[in-house]
Amino acid sequence: MGISSHELHKEFPQYSDLIDELKSNDPGFDEQFREYAELDQEIEGLEKRDSPISDDKLHRMKQKRAQLKDNLYRALVSNGKSS
Repeated sequence: MGISSHELHKEFPQYSDLIDELKSNDPGFDEQFREYAELDQEIEGLEKRDSPISDDKLHRMKQKRAQLKDNLYRALVSNGKSS
């Protein structure tokens, strides 16, 4: 299984400018963005180092990342339509 980056700008390139705008102007979005980015880096680091971690814990971390990504995507779609 390959290790891939889930950086938000790469996941949603069509919203790249809006991501930057919301990070600057929406504290709630910025907080979730930072949490997502930190969790993504932690997961990627664990996978690259093949660090000892239970499958269950890694699965929960990935679920949390997916939940944050869904929340951020909904915010992007919502703000993209109002722009």
